[in-house]
This record gives sequence, structure tokens and C-alpha cells, in this order.
Amino acid sequence: MRAWMRVATAALVLVAGGALLQFVAHGEAVPLRRAFDELPRELGGYRGVDESLEPEVLKVLGVTDFVMRQYTAQGRPPLWLYAGYYASQRTGVIIHSPRQCLPGNGWSIVSADRVTLDVATPTGRGVSVNRVLVSKGENRQLVLYWYQERGRVVADEYWGKAYLVWDSMTRGRSDGALVRLSAPIVASEDATSRQLVDFSTGVLPLLTEFLPT
Repeated sequence: MRAWMRVATAALVLVAGGALLQFVAHGEAVPLRRAFDELPRELGGYRGVDESLEPEVLKVLGVTDFVMRQYTAQGRPPLWLYAGYYASQRTGVIIHSPRQCLPGNGWSIVSADRVTLDVATPTGRGVSVNRVLVSKGENRQLVLYWYQERGRVVADEYWGKAYLVWDSMTRGRSDGALVRLSAPIVASEDATSRQLVDFSTGVLPLLTEFLPT
């Protein structure tokens, strides 16, 4: 399929999905099983410190609950964890993709691919998540992110929208969370990637104790 046809098809799916959600995303709001504030501040040798978001940023995000922390460990660069939960998604209140938010905050996307986290799933082991290399001036960071929604872990935005429409129609639910981890590249890109993957491998299963399935 030609590139322009793939883009047109993807755009059509998003437009159709967004229009359909206006009619089918009408289920009850689903609360977290546990508040994000209970997420451990000590994980795998790291110690976490909570960070806040400006009121205007929270208003734009429209999250029901969130956690934003810097985790540090001796001899390792700091990393940041953000998880934003939506009890329901409606027109104007929907998860924002980092591919849109990062450029909006002045970061340029240098490259993007996928990496596999070695965690258990109902069908075996291994979960695919997004890995994005970004830059702002002399600063470079790696970002890992995924969508953890209604018992699924999804990397692809288009599949995420498709599942959202399906679950809205069949289960009356549109709750979900965006999970994002980032770290500055200090020694090398590979070293930072390993650091984020190792930390994410512990965080993802832990979040299942908080998120509705």
C-alpha cells in the first residue's frame, strides 16, 4: 500500500473512531482500585520523590488521578515516571499521545521504535511498548510509554482507539491510563534504554494492582 493511502486510512480510522465515541462512550466512570499515591516510593533500589503539575496543565490533561515522580538511585541517572488515569474518556477528555505532547513541549522526536518488556501476560511473556528518542538543544532523552487500559497493554495508538470503541460498545467502559517513563542520556543511548526497560519491567505489573481490569 502506498504511503499516502496508509496515512489516509489511519486518519479515517481516527476520525470515524472519534465520531463513534461521541455516541458509545457513555458508561459509568470506573475508579482506580487503589489511589496512585499508594504506589511505592521505593522500587528496585530507587527512591521516588513526588512532583506536581501546574493547575492549567492538569486542566488540559483532564486526568482523574495521576502520579509524577522522579526516581533516583546511587550511581544511576535519574528517571521520571508519569501515569495518568482517566475514569472515562469523552470528547475533549481523552488520553493525549506523547507523540503530540512532546513536540508541544519543545522536544523534537529523533527516532521511534518498539521494545519488549519481559513480563507475564495471559498469552505468555513479553509486552511491546513504545521507545522514543527526543532532543531539545543539547539535551537528549529516551522515553518509554504505553497504554494500560481495561486489562490490556497497548503500544499502538490506532489499536488503542479501536479497543476503546469496542469496549465502549460491548462493556460500556472507556477508562484507561497512559504510562510514560523518561531518562536523560548520560553514558549512552543503550545504557539509558536498559535502565528504563529494567525499571519498566517492575512498574508495569505493579500498576495492575491499581488499574481496573
